[in-house]
Amino acid sequence: MTHPIISAIEERRTTNLFDASRGISDDQISELVRLATRAPTSFNLQNWRFVAVRSPEQKTRLRKLAWDQAKVTEAAVTFIICGQLTDERVLAERLAPVVAAGIMPATMVSGWEAGARNLYRDQPWRQRDEAVRTATFGAGTLIFAAHALGLGSSPMIGFDPDAVSQEFGLGPDEVPVMLVGVGYATPENWPQKPRRPLSQVLEFV
Repeated sequence: MTHPIISAIEERRTTNLFDASRGISDDQISELVRLATRAPTSFNLQNWRFVAVRSPEQKTRLRKLAWDQAKVTEAAVTFIICGQLTDERVLAERLAPVVAAGIMPATMVSGWEAGARNLYRDQPWRQRDEAVRTATFGAGTLIFAAHALGLGSSPMIGFDPDAVSQEFGLGPDEVPVMLVGVGYATPENWPQKPRRPLSQVLEFV
């Protein structure tokens, strides 16, 4: 019997056509983000934020900044997936629940802080790279969460990041990495497209 995670990987498809007449609840949106935040992050920094653009007026604002893509407004919700520039000063707070759960000894926290400081402080390119990685992990997990809940999803990189940051009040440490529309797919969507053969993408060394 195929594991459901493997089935989801093989069945998932990008949704370009959404049923604009069907919405999803705030509880469903919250559950999608709760599941998305189970994705891994460097040092458990959890340096991401998910802006759920769900009202018709706000989706119309976003669509104007996203190359007028119809799926921005036709999806039930379009997320702005933000990665935050890494900052080791938040690490003690982020690790406190890990310590409280008995997973990590409290004596390890300072070592993780030092490691993150050495890796990221005064390294703006590395901070930004990590923000993009974090947001991408979160977006990927959100996409599979949507699939598991019977919803379609569509990742989008076609938008003006500076304009989105300004119009939606993102912080100076936040990078809008991608948009992800989520909603109910119509039957006209294509199935998952065939992938390149492993011989072209896999190397054993």
